[in-house]
Formats: sequence, C-alpha cells, structure tokens
Amino acid sequence: MAKYNLKSVKKKKLGSYPHTMVVLTISLALFVIGLFGILLIHAGKLSDIVKESIEMQVYLDQNLSEVQLVRLQKTFAAKEYVAYKQDTAQVRYISKEEGAKAFLDETGEDFMEFLGENPLRDAYVVRVAADHSGNEELRKIKADLEAVNGVYEVQYVASLIESINSNLQKITLVLLGFAVILIVVVIILINNTVKLALYSQRFLIRSMQLVGATSFFIQRPFLNRAAWQGVVSGIVASALLFILMQYAYYEINELRLLRDDEQIYMLMIALMVIGCIIGFMSSYRAVKKYLGMSLDELY
Repeated sequence: MAKYNLKSVKKKKLGSYPHTMVVLTISLALFVIGLFGILLIHAGKLSDIVKESIEMQVYLDQNLSEVQLVRLQKTFAAKEYVAYKQDTAQVRYISKEEGAKAFLDETGEDFMEFLGENPLRDAYVVRVAADHSGNEELRKIKADLEAVNGVYEVQYVASLIESINSNLQKITLVLLGFAVILIVVVIILINNTVKLALYSQRFLIRSMQLVGATSFFIQRPFLNRAAWQGVVSGIVASALLFILMQYAYYEINELRLLRDDEQIYMLMIALMVIGCIIGFMSSYRAVKKYLGMSLDELY
C-alpha cells in the first residue's frame, strides 16, 4: 500500500507530465524549420556564387607599358567592389595575343590574315563581389572603371545580369514566404502540443490553488520544464540535421561548395533558442489559462 501511494505521489508531482512525446513533437517541428533553414543557407551560397561569376571586361588603351599594366592591376584590386577568393583579388589580365588565340580556337577563323594586324586590346577581367551585383551598382562600377586613367572601355552583359538578378530576387521572395508560413505552422503545432500535455495537469494546478500556492510557485516548474524541453528538442533537431547533411555531402560532393559552417552553427543555436522560447511561452499561456478557470470549466 505504501509503495502504491508513493507511486501515486510521484505521478502527480507538480510540473510532471509525459515529456517524451512533447520533446519528440517539438524536435520534429524544429527539424522541419532547420531543414528549410539549411535550404535557405545553401540557396544563398549558390546565389552568391552565381553573382560572383559576373565579370566585367576592362579594355585598355593601346601601347601601355608593363609598369602601367601592373599599376592598373593594383588599382583594380584595391576597389571595394572586386570579388576575393582566398585573399586573392579576382582580377585577370588577358593580352591581345591571348584574345586573338581564344577567338581562333572558338571560331576557327584567323582574322589577322586578312587584316594584317591584331585589332584587339589588352584587357583585364574583373569579377564583382556578390554584394555589389545590383543593376544600379554595376552601372556605377562601369563608370568608375572607365574613369581610371589607361582604360579605354568597360563592357559587361547587362541584359543577362538583369535577368539573373530578377530571377534570384523572385526565388528569394518565394522561399522567404514559405519560411514565414512554415514558422507560423510550427509555432501553432508546438503551442498545441504543450497545451495538450498540460491538460492532464489542470486538476493538480487547481488543487495547488486551493491550498494557497501562489501563481508563480505553480507556474515555475512548468516553465522550467518547458524551457529545458525546448533546448533538448533543439539539440535533437540539430543532431538530426547534422546527420542528414553529412549523408547529403557524402552522396553529392558538389554540395560541399555551398556549405557555410558559420551560418549552419548559428542555425542550430537558433533552433535551441526558438524551441526554448516557444515552449516557455506556450507553457506560460496554458498554465495561466488553467489558473483563471473555474472548477466547472476544468471538466
């Protein structure tokens, strides 16, 4: 009999309710958010790679000396809008001889035979950083490069770049729209899960009120448990995401090019914070609701 009573007391301990189901449900909800977050991170990285493939052909004046060519390269590399890769400015020199050879390889026609000379110009190919790839910014960059002494003309495929920027903007808006909808659905799911778990505790909450316990004393164990459940759920969701990403990278090696460890770690921390906050707030609202209900309303 004593053992039976002890078990009954343990089962009815304040704030004690089946938490495995709650943690599992919140973990799956956060996993869905994290999965979409991973998609956004990789899509953003792909967008940056596409934008950084934008090149400007900077054609130079004729008969520049080696010293002038080196000075121009340093001038271009110092521009804030030039893309960098492994601390190296993406500025590439193409001589007019190289240009003529490339034209011959592509078309099979040697224009120098009937012209008698090489009409091409020495040029630098400048890659623009992703955060300076807007249409208006590119026009300003073109004007800035053309103002450099020794530059004859600057060209880039404006229509193609405008099309790329337009499509990337549309894709970003669609993904953000889905993200907002997904977050709202997950918040509702977690909120309902916590409320359902606390439903079994409504009479215990009422009993504590009847013996004179304060609202804070009653709420504290529920809030503490909800916060820890949110953190644990975030850890579980992050672990599942990590396993899934490692499998994806193993199966598709090219995905590693889109990997951004810093943003992924920030996402995992965000999942723990989101789980903690949503769990805490849902528990607070549910307990507060039951505290304000009459005995007849609890049935």
